[in-house]
Amino acid sequence: MTITINLNPEIERGLLARAQAKGLSLADFAEEVLAREVTAPSARASHRTGQELIDVCAHLQGLLTDEEVDALISRNPLPGRSVGLE
Repeated sequence: MTITINLNPEIERGLLARAQAKGLSLADFAEEVLAREVTAPSARASHRTGQELIDVCAHLQGLLTDEEVDALISRNPLPGRSVGLE
């Protein structure tokens, strides 16, 4: 498959420099980058920053009082386990 991408000169220079550093042509480097993106989508999904949750919660700010939040979200401490150190 052949695709054409119009890059701004700054991006093109950056890609070309990285390709040359790896000893690859720009086309081969672009193919390597795309192949990496396709073959490892789960690696990217597993690295989450929590920003999605922060964004959602920002919309909820002010809808509930602190007491209502405390009543809805409570933490149940886990019971401790004894550890035998012999």
